Amino acid sequence: MNFFYVMNGTKLKRYLIVFIAVLFAVGIVYSETSNMTVFSQNEPSAVYSVETEKKVIALTFDISWGDKRAEPILKILEDKGVKKATFFLSSPWSQQHPEIVQKIVKGGWEIGSHGHKHVNYSKLNDEEIRTQIQTADGILKQVTGQAPNLIRLPNGDFDKRVLRIANELNYRVIQWDTDSLDWMNKGVDNIVNRVVTKAHPGDIVLLHASDTCTQTHEALPTIIDQLRAKGYEFVTVSELMQQTNVDHKEAERQTNGTIH
Repeated sequence: MNFFYVMNGTKLKRYLIVFIAVLFAVGIVYSETSNMTVFSQNEPSAVYSVETEKKVIALTFDISWGDKRAEPILKILEDKGVKKATFFLSSPWSQQHPEIVQKIVKGGWEIGSHGHKHVNYSKLNDEEIRTQIQTADGILKQVTGQAPNLIRLPNGDFDKRVLRIANELNYRVIQWDTDSLDWMNKGVDNIVNRVVTKAHPGDIVLLHASDTCTQTHEALPTIIDQLRAKGYEFVTVSELMQQTNVDHKEAERQTNGTIH
């Protein structure tokens, strides 16, 4: 009988030790998970849209190449009375076409950075990322006379490092919720339908004004008319972000393969 009790006591002690160890391990995991959650919430993030009940929408245009498409798009915006839109300009293009940049400035449309070299920044090291953003910043300030604080990365590609460095340089990374896919040149009706059917209050719409996108200027008048018919007001990205709730998505690497 004594041997039986000794064995039970030994097992009980062993089980107690295992139980305490499990509790300790669970405590560590919980603590680390809590810390990761807090850290994740405090990390910089990209802006895709704004949660709002107001029918406001931001048309955005990326430009990195050519001189044939931008001016017709500016003319359409002017003729249609769309005084609020955001243009993301690559710095080499801005240097090559200062006269078009000045038309954007004089038109009162918002200007953001589209970076310097048109490469995926997530493939670069930290110093290269910083150099690309700062180089574009200096050139855009010189050409536009303004200090941009919004950036859309080439190809929409980024990772957590890119977001962190952009944030350190006082830039907000801007993505989109509605992709017109105009860079695929699949037809005017296709571009119009994608934008109009997917548009929602607080939306950021991706369009292009580079020469590679040959149908955007043809689709734009109908897009503007149909969105207005639905009650939408056009605003800049900065104005959109002044709404209550900005949609911050996870800062994982984003690559959509678009041509800007």
